[in-house]
Amino acid sequence: MRERQAARERRRAREFEAFVGGAGGRLLRAALLLTGEPADAAEAAERLLTRALARTYAAWDRLGGEDPYDHTRRELAAAFARTARRYRHARGGVLERLTPQERLVLVLRLHEGIAEEQAAACLGLSVERVRVICTRSVAAMRSRRAAS
Repeated sequence: MRERQAARERRRAREFEAFVGGAGGRLLRAALLLTGEPADAAEAAERLLTRALARTYAAWDRLGGEDPYDHTRRELAAAFARTARRYRHARGGVLERLTPQERLVLVLRLHEGIAEEQAAACLGLSVERVRVICTRSVAAMRSRRAAS
């Protein structure tokens, strides 16, 4: 009995390590965009991603046919949303002047390529609200870029 459980845990750990090895870079990039940290000082982004990965690992056996990347991305968005006040003032990067909610919507929609409906469901917002935030944020970034 213990041998089977130990074998199952080893298999689970190998699967999770393979997942993180393949998806970790992209997830870290998303976390960096969310926190607004420069890549060379990514402590908060790494903490955010670690929290999301820990929750994914805890749910690993219950994922069934669900894509672990989608699950981790949702956990990352939820962790960021819960702690967004910490990231009110980004410390650099392209999205530094956007609010945390605007960064979250842009990262989900443009960086991750999620449909408006999925982003709305993930964030608990209406589809129209996600559309408005995304449009306003892109316009703000374009106007700032044109002013530079």
